[in-house]
Amino acid sequence: MTYLLALDQGTSSSRSIVFNAQGQIMAMAQQEITQIYPQPGWVEHDPMQIWQTQLATAVEALAKSGISAAQVSALGITNQRETTVVWRKGSGQPIHNAIVWQDRRTEPACAALREQGLADTIQAKTGLLVDAYFSGTKLQWLLDNVPNARAQAERGELLFGTVDSWLMWQLSGGAVHATDVSNASRTMLFNIHTHQWDTELLAALRIPHAMMPTVHASSAVYGQMRPELLGHAITIGGVAGDQQSALFGQACFGAGMAKNTYGTGCFMLMHTGHTAMHSQNGLITTSAAQVAVKVTAQPKSAPQFALEGSVFVGGAVVQWLRDGLGAIRHSSEVQALAESVPDSGGVMVVPAFTGLGAPYWRPDARGSITGLTRGSTVAHIARAALESIAFQSAALLQAMGRDLAQAGVAPVQELRVDGGACVNNLLMQFQADLLGLDVVRPEVTETTALGAAYLAGLSTGVYASTEELSAQWRVERRFSPQRLPDFAAKQMALWEHAVRKTVL
Repeated sequence: MTYLLALDQGTSSSRSIVFNAQGQIMAMAQQEITQIYPQPGWVEHDPMQIWQTQLATAVEALAKSGISAAQVSALGITNQRETTVVWRKGSGQPIHNAIVWQDRRTEPACAALREQGLADTIQAKTGLLVDAYFSGTKLQWLLDNVPNARAQAERGELLFGTVDSWLMWQLSGGAVHATDVSNASRTMLFNIHTHQWDTELLAALRIPHAMMPTVHASSAVYGQMRPELLGHAITIGGVAGDQQSALFGQACFGAGMAKNTYGTGCFMLMHTGHTAMHSQNGLITTSAAQVAVKVTAQPKSAPQFALEGSVFVGGAVVQWLRDGLGAIRHSSEVQALAESVPDSGGVMVVPAFTGLGAPYWRPDARGSITGLTRGSTVAHIARAALESIAFQSAALLQAMGRDLAQAGVAPVQELRVDGGACVNNLLMQFQADLLGLDVVRPEVTETTALGAAYLAGLSTGVYASTEELSAQWRVERRFSPQRLPDFAAKQMALWEHAVRKTVL
């Protein structure tokens, strides 16, 4: 038997999953990581806790599976994107907590870039809008605010990485300082057309080139992990940011195929093939996971791209119901509470706790509850909160639809879904009703980790082609629309009205 190990380092937890070659889960382990909030709008993680929990879950997953590290053909890494780590090259010690993708502290720096007239240049080169979401201004902030950091960086003593780079550095004992194109494309410093760190953008943010990791294809042999960590030197064979990894794990390999991941946030990606489609409707262009030439029929010079929309607060709204409002004791209770009422009773929850992401891009928005009456109950609020996940995702697909129509491209035919909240049948049915197309849930919903395993398997010969992976993808349930189109139109109009109320 052939096995693959996926390290899935997310915003709220570190997980490790052992898969067999058929993509079936053999064992899984998970540990939560601490969320650090130094100030309102600031979010940090302890990089050493990220590393220690990730290693601990890998040890636990292998132990649960009864599989030794020597039986694992390759290891794949997928990670929370944009989260920024800087560490000392000599000791491997971080100079500060990691600044998490949700963190908004660098909005003033982003405003300065816009005022300098760099927004169009940045979008043209990176596919991204200027926003505090991305890594570039987070790295700039660390160099400007950690004592002596900039001087040390200019002497070549500091290294930058997203979480994948940080984990590979630790796994390899400092032998590997690298990232893949999908993670690099989220930094606001990487030219997605030339596949290089952009000299002009590095200079604009005063970031030394020597800090930057080497960029490889997502499916590539990066190096070996230290044998003493798991008892055997497993090959690191695949790396991708979590959303591109999920797109890959959903077997969305062709233009026009789309997936939505319902995690802490919601992330919708549509594959656009070799075309870096420029959005006119608030989406971003990003690099999709890149496969090595030997396992694809596509020419070497043809990279892969996707359109993406990012919702900052998706499943996290359920955590807010639990921890903030005290409406439920456990997240699993939300569906029963929401189903205790036939609808939201006109209540709308817009969870703009850290501003609004795509397609609105309003960092000044704040969360709101509208439509309350004397008859409103906590059940109505819970249902509205759950439905807000679907509303935000529907707004993303509508924006994609407008981009496709303007480009003369056929619309998306179905939406493949994954992530923790996709197990909620009420939410998935409401999503299908809002979208007016089928929402398809696969048998294996751990598609983020599965994508990393697939990428690692492709680079090490476990799989011969992406066609082999497509044949493994299986539908668990298909949710078809049960409402007339005018229902969705009316609901989305109410949603957009509520969104307008959130902007201060």
